[in-house]
Amino acid sequence: MNEVPLSLYVHFPWCVRKCPYCDFNSHPLRGDLPADAYVARLLEDLASDTASLRDRRISTVFLGGGTPSLLPAASIQRLLDGVRQVLEVATDAEITIEANPGTVDEAHFAGYAAAGVNRISIGAQSFDAAQLERLGRIHAPEHTERAVTTARQAGLHNINLDLMHGLPGQSVESALDDLERAISLGVDHISWYQLTLEPRTPFAADPPQLPDERTLEQIESKGLELLARRGFERYEISAFARPGARSRHNLNYWTFGDYIGIGAGAHGKITWHNERTEVVRTEKPKAPDRYLRSAAATLRSIKPVSTDALPGEFMMNALRLIDGVPIATFEARTGLRLEVIAAECARQRRLGTFREDRIGLTRTGLRYLDSVVAAFL
Repeated sequence: MNEVPLSLYVHFPWCVRKCPYCDFNSHPLRGDLPADAYVARLLEDLASDTASLRDRRISTVFLGGGTPSLLPAASIQRLLDGVRQVLEVATDAEITIEANPGTVDEAHFAGYAAAGVNRISIGAQSFDAAQLERLGRIHAPEHTERAVTTARQAGLHNINLDLMHGLPGQSVESALDDLERAISLGVDHISWYQLTLEPRTPFAADPPQLPDERTLEQIESKGLELLARRGFERYEISAFARPGARSRHNLNYWTFGDYIGIGAGAHGKITWHNERTEVVRTEKPKAPDRYLRSAAATLRSIKPVSTDALPGEFMMNALRLIDGVPIATFEARTGLRLEVIAAECARQRRLGTFREDRIGLTRTGLRYLDSVVAAFL
């Protein structure tokens, strides 16, 4: 029996409008949403991917995008019912759906809950109407507030809010006001991350005026203080939770667990323990039309992760965790001996960036996360 935890990620590639900062595989919807055809293809995709994984149990499911909340609740019900027919899903599985505040109503949330969804991730991004317009969002601040209330009325109390900082022209005060308004809604999880200008996005081609470094540093330090005062523990670089509310799905990524990825452009990672440990990455066609048209047998491309690349891939995930991971996790998840990273770990400890007791970063190391990860690549 494979002891690496297994999750399922389902990608929905459509959205109402593409945001200028977004580099995800998302496409503005033109015409009617092919919900039935897409769900049918997802289940074919899953059956093909899991032919050799039937002895493993799914511990978390994440429906992301794009905007999965564009799909009617009946489609989500068919999808999750189909998943349960193909694989064993843990009775206590965390099942998350991403929702755009501008695309959900009470009927959506009630239907999602009936289908088995028990966690909602709402893309608030900001509570400043002018910032939302700059970011190309289709919702207003009051839509986020209403979405949180409506989710609770539907019985969905495990709620995450996505929130961005370092927005165009943003001051320290306005960034903290966004956090205050998010906290005031009583959610137990907040993903708070800095806006970055990703290549091949409209923001990269025509950059907005972002806050200077000093302002960004003040936003981060004061925001971290505010979240801590209000009972949110920072457990990952950009994730904050009250006790018991950490994202189990994302923790599986960061601890180098396995995940099946289905849907247009979805990625997966699977570990095989035979005579030796082998980690493979999977990827699906990115274009929605191609994904729908391709023969099921040709949907998946598979690429083994080389032994040389494994330490860097492991560190890219594990070092995002504030507490890191136990040292034994490296050998258990990669199949490599600790000796292959021992010299670099020792060097990082001498630099004051690496912890002694775990594979994890010190407070200094967290400030230089990208540089430390690069040393293992």
